[in-house]
Amino acid sequence: MNDRYVTIVGVDMCFGKEIFKVNQRLALRKDHDNRYDDEAIEAIIESVGGWVGYVANSCHTVAKGTRSAGRIYDTFEEKYSARVAFVVNNNVLAKLIDESLGE
Repeated sequence: MNDRYVTIVGVDMCFGKEIFKVNQRLALRKDHDNRYDDEAIEAIIESVGGWVGYVANSCHTVAKGTRSAGRIYDTFEEKYSARVAFVVNNNVLAKLIDESLGE
């Protein structure tokens, strides 16, 4: 199995990294109204009230071994799921979940 991971950034602009727990489920949703990034993808935790960061989309913020928002943007319609794998510094690394495989 070829696991795919993304880096969640901007967590300090909202609730901080303390709300993230390993194996916690995240919803990834395209942000069509983002005026700074045409491929912006929000990270959402429903239980905390919504938006908690963005999938990194810059070579300066995408952690090594993870995919950028631009790399996954066209691979799903509107929403995708992920699970928190690691919390490192102010970044969260999340594994993409292929729900069609029952992950």
